[in-house]
Amino acid sequence: MTLLTFLDYTSVLVFALTGALVASRAQLDIVGFAFFASLTGLGGGTLRDLLLDRTPIWIGEPVYLALTCVAALVVFVAAPHLESRYRVLLWLDAAALAVAVPAGAGIAAALGLPLPIVLVMGITTGCGGGLMRDVVANEVPLVLKQGELYVTCALAGSGALAAAVSLGLGADIAALCAAITTFALRAGSIAFGWKLPVYKPRPPRNF
Repeated sequence: MTLLTFLDYTSVLVFALTGALVASRAQLDIVGFAFFASLTGLGGGTLRDLLLDRTPIWIGEPVYLALTCVAALVVFVAAPHLESRYRVLLWLDAAALAVAVPAGAGIAAALGLPLPIVLVMGITTGCGGGLMRDVVANEVPLVLKQGELYVTCALAGSGALAAAVSLGLGADIAALCAAITTFALRAGSIAFGWKLPVYKPRPPRNF
């Protein structure tokens, strides 16, 4: 198993867990859990593969679908015992993002694609599934919350991978740099409230 394949498996599994947690908050049945787990776990990777003209990972290897269903079953059983499912969701999502970004950016870099495409593939793989999950669940997507460091984390992680590759570092080191950068920024946003400045319109003038 190559590093990129391992990262794909891991990101699918962890993102699937977050999808199932959203299903638990919506109090869905086991089929709903499996749907959200599959949508979240496979959404970003599928979009990446379609854009790169590759066969989506779960079509070539249906074991990915089995992985999302296992994640759904685990959360279906375990969710009632969690005190704060939203807090768990945030940290699981951060871990999944840190794995998915180097998976997406790494595939683009391995194909010899230019820097902008490497960055976009990292962002797409990291953010696509979670965006689909939140939209279908009728929640404000994490990627769009005011000032939330999310897409920024994916961009920074993809950039770290590209920089490591340009310096001649190996694929493993480059992926590790991307994962650490992505998770550090996202963890800071969750734990310490790091945010980007948001646009605020000027108040109307009184004449």
